Amino acid sequence: MDLHLPSGKVDLVDQKTASPIQKPKTERHRMSSRLAGKVAIITGAGSGIGRAAAELFAAEGARVMCADIHAEAVRQTANAIGAAAISATVDVSVPEQVERMVLETASAFGRLDVMYANAGIGEAANVIDLTIEQWNRMIAINLTSVWLSAKYALPHLIKAGGGSIINQSSSAGLIGIPGVPHYAAAKAGVIGLTRQIAAEYGPLNIRCNAICPSAIPTPLMVTVWEKRARDAKSTASIPEQEVAAAAKLPLRRLGTTADCANLALFLASDESSWISGVAMPLDGGLTAT
Repeated sequence: MDLHLPSGKVDLVDQKTASPIQKPKTERHRMSSRLAGKVAIITGAGSGIGRAAAELFAAEGARVMCADIHAEAVRQTANAIGAAAISATVDVSVPEQVERMVLETASAFGRLDVMYANAGIGEAANVIDLTIEQWNRMIAINLTSVWLSAKYALPHLIKAGGGSIINQSSSAGLIGIPGVPHYAAAKAGVIGLTRQIAAEYGPLNIRCNAICPSAIPTPLMVTVWEKRARDAKSTASIPEQEVAAAAKLPLRRLGTTADCANLALFLASDESSWISGVAMPLDGGLTAT
């Protein structure tokens, strides 16, 4: 794991969305203090939801460790934020690297208040053709990494007198979605782990919640759509698939990285101080149908 210190001035940039069916934010982040004095770790911060959350957390007063397996991408995230952020290249499925990430955060900022285990991968497959290698890789990155993040963060959260753990799950962990068996199993596991942590560490003022997004066209999601199209020998473009996916949702639009970052901000803040053990859908109404 490599630790990277920020350079350059603070330049908080809104996440822009490419899809015409999404509603992008049109204002820059407004500086506030919802996370003033707090220190957060966000994994998968090199792009997509993780980057949006890192920028928003910093805008709301937090100091942020931005972690990702992609060194240059996560360095760019931290540099865009400025002095309130540091970055580290981390494979979240490797215990020693996750432990070092947490220790470097506590050393740099003096404490830890929020652990947002957002990093993950996506892949289309089916139960019959899925290989053991695909299964093990998915479980390692999307489930084991969440446990590792909590394992090494919890002692620091307890030392701080409490804190918030936010785990990234998925609507696939709540309902049956064809074509992602290993992904669904991992994300359902995240929900079970979230509830267990909430029950066991609640008496120590530790909250633990899971976010369960549906279709948000991050680079990860686009990769899944591309593979599905190839497997189905479909000529549908990504924008066409986005339109079709949005049409299935009661709100008739896909989510944005800002939607997820805003929910993570709420769960990281004291505004959610009596919310724990919840698997919160963020899906445009998908699980209501």
